[in-house]
Amino acid sequence: MNSYSEFKQVFVTALEGFVPIDVTKALTAFLDFCYIARQDVLTNDSLDALDSALGRFHHHRKIFQEAGVRPTGFSLPRQHSLTHYHYHIKKFGTPNGLSSSITESKHITAVKKPWRQSCRYEALGQMLTINTRNDKLAAARIDFLSRGMLNGTCLSEALNKLQNTLEDIEDNNASTEDDSDFSSEDGQDLDADEDEDRTGPVNGPPALSEVTLAQKRGKHHLLFHISGRF
Repeated sequence: MNSYSEFKQVFVTALEGFVPIDVTKALTAFLDFCYIARQDVLTNDSLDALDSALGRFHHHRKIFQEAGVRPTGFSLPRQHSLTHYHYHIKKFGTPNGLSSSITESKHITAVKKPWRQSCRYEALGQMLTINTRNDKLAAARIDFLSRGMLNGTCLSEALNKLQNTLEDIEDNNASTEDDSDFSSEDGQDLDADEDEDRTGPVNGPPALSEVTLAQKRGKHHLLFHISGRF
């Protein structure tokens, strides 16, 4: 489908013979209104066409009342809002795809959820307080994000600090080992000599050690005392 006229022709052909002709005319008039209102640029001729489509819709929609679909008449908010499009377009510009579903989603955030959080008695003041605090929290979140304060979690921040601390310790140990790594005059490593001297008994007071074995059924508890120099 290359244009709206082709789409409307297919739409009318699909409904032909299944619904009364006035139903088809009412629906096509409503589609014309929606198509014109969603255009990016609206001129005086476009607004005249908008009013013409709205008039045809109001004229042909009576079939729904006569057929018993809306026997008590029409009091639908969205259909009533169509009468204000001409005035508001002149005052604020083209809707450019604006839909009433946007305000409905905001109604959930600003009215329904605060109402559920209130005590249901004189809830207006409580709802206003909730909305004010939510706005402040949203503004604070934006400010914290701009400062980089919400990157990651508390756990990840603690792990990063721990990792940085361990890296600093490793760097300090590496620098200490580099400073103490030197050789004796005859070319032998002094650390190796110290390791050789540490093998075997070490002078000092005797150390007492005690080894206790687990008790087993039918056997006596054994206790060994070892005394010697280590």
